[in-house]
Amino acid sequence: MFSAVRRANLYLNLFGFSKVPLIWLCRPKILAIDDQHVEVRIPLKRRTKNHLNSMYFGALAVGADVAGGFLAMSKAQEQGEKISLAFKGVSAEFLKRPEGDVHFVCHDGPVIDEMLKLTLETGERVNRDVKITALCPKINGDEPMAEFSLTLSIKKAAQKQAA
Repeated sequence: MFSAVRRANLYLNLFGFSKVPLIWLCRPKILAIDDQHVEVRIPLKRRTKNHLNSMYFGALAVGADVAGGFLAMSKAQEQGEKISLAFKGVSAEFLKRPEGDVHFVCHDGPVIDEMLKLTLETGERVNRDVKITALCPKINGDEPMAEFSLTLSIKKAAQKQAA
């Protein structure tokens, strides 16, 4: 039997490979996931480094995207619902250069629960900000490297009509 984290990583790898190859290229790994939070790691490797030997801005954006979006997708799947998910806005504050593997943590499970409930009841698109913190625990402990605020936009997916 697969654990929830192992199943989540299989789904993330398949999604990245088939739908968003840039996600797959960054090799994110889900370290923990539950109703309240998700923690995703992107390794600092040749593909994710910049010329300063720290994590490239684009790889940081991928990590924030995966942390914010995966929690919403997994919660919808648990409820047996399909949703349309996008990010409508992003703001980020880069505090320190991440010179090691970066962990992206989102604790906005309750916000996403509220969004899902609202879109499933009304069928309308719902937009809320979710916060993601980027950390380098092996190098800087719990000191944030970057803080992201992504405007998550979800809507119940339209049902396909049988012909």
